Amino acid sequence: MTTDKTIKISGSLSLGISEQSMLSDKRIALLEQISTSGSISQAAKTVGLSYKGAWDAVDAMNGMFGEPLVVSVTGGKGGGGTQLSSTGIRIVDTYQALRREQKRFLEAASVGIEDFDNIYQMIRRLSVKTSARNQFFGKVSAIKLGPVNVEVELTLTGGDKIHSVITHDGLDNLSLKVGSDAWALIKASWIILALPSAANQLSARNQLLGKVTKIIPGNVNTEVVAQLAGGNSVCIVVTNESVTNLKLTEGAEICAVFKASSVILGVSD
Repeated sequence: MTTDKTIKISGSLSLGISEQSMLSDKRIALLEQISTSGSISQAAKTVGLSYKGAWDAVDAMNGMFGEPLVVSVTGGKGGGGTQLSSTGIRIVDTYQALRREQKRFLEAASVGIEDFDNIYQMIRRLSVKTSARNQFFGKVSAIKLGPVNVEVELTLTGGDKIHSVITHDGLDNLSLKVGSDAWALIKASWIILALPSAANQLSARNQLLGKVTKIIPGNVNTEVVAQLAGGNSVCIVVTNESVTNLKLTEGAEICAVFKASSVILGVSD
């Protein structure tokens, strides 16, 4: 039996209005299944997401385009459910048309590819994942050199700024300069949650103002999600006692506080 060893090219497709607001293959699949089933829980099972993961994705998508892509409906024989808005339907239709064209292109490009070992190594370098809950993208807006470390200012969409302290070697290795695209990672457990009135009493360099959009209690800790002015969301993990003491509710204004040394910077090749 002859085995076909021709190398095939495959690729994903993202759709959005900016680099910070992109819909991936899996999120589009979630929208498609919501349209089919009218249920977020059923759609989550079909695409292999947890119920919480699906709700997080829907919340994120509803904040990307200025209007919701998924809306709730009430009444009817089924007692209500969820469906795509007119914008959501348009986004899915556009994506499906682009996906068909992409498939034709990749099939044509698969012919005659050589030097697989080098290609494979390149793919491995690009396939990096991170466990950090908060991932922000932006442009370097300022670099302040110090005798030992360097402070880098990253401006996000909407004007929010994040400051990171890195070494001179880190600056050189990342080839950072003003105007460079970069991303910042901050673990949710590294962030302190404070009321805006008390934030100016803290020495931490980073203080991001936002409104609470979700509170997810656990046995010991609570996950708090807040939306920033520019549309980005920040996740903070605090104790259940802190939620009670701060009297947190959805819609409340809060300040996410974290040190510049807690911010990990990265760039894409």
